[in-house]
Amino acid sequence: MTAANDSATTTERTSARVRLRPTMTSDIDFVLTLERDPENLPFITPWESTQHEAAIRFPDFRHFILEAGPQLQAAGFLILIGCRSQNQSIELKRMVVQGKGGGFGRAALRAAKKIAFDDLHAHRFWLDVKSRNARAKSLYDSEGFVMEGTLRDAVKQAEGFESLHVMSMLRSEFTGRRSLGLEVSA
Repeated sequence: MTAANDSATTTERTSARVRLRPTMTSDIDFVLTLERDPENLPFITPWESTQHEAAIRFPDFRHFILEAGPQLQAAGFLILIGCRSQNQSIELKRMVVQGKGGGFGRAALRAAKKIAFDDLHAHRFWLDVKSRNARAKSLYDSEGFVMEGTLRDAVKQAEGFESLHVMSMLRSEFTGRRSLGLEVSA
């Protein structure tokens, strides 16, 4: 682990189903394999190894490995950007989970929200999702993210262009959900 990620260890979160731990350079092959998996590739724009290495080291990023199951095996990863933003606006840049349908993505998203709002003191936590990624959009809807708009034909694909939906959650919305028991308490 690099010095830039030392602060990320304080944001390690554990729930009954998942744990997020800072990504190390030794994890990059796993991350690249997940990104290039045919099941994930239609929904993300993969990065090169050097981009992941930079995200691990750059203090404005938090790059996490999602560990899940009884043995806490590597089951995905997520990247936060804007962790030092003066605007207190943090982006969920990417979340990729293997073994879809097991609830690991939902648990990881909840842990990421806690990190964004409780540890990094975000005012706004946002993401974009490709328009054809109905599974992810449904998850974000059910977890309290609000649709802000659509960036039409924003991403060039082999078969044409695809739109991105921009979604966000504000601190006040997160706090409201927490008071209703929809978010884990600090």
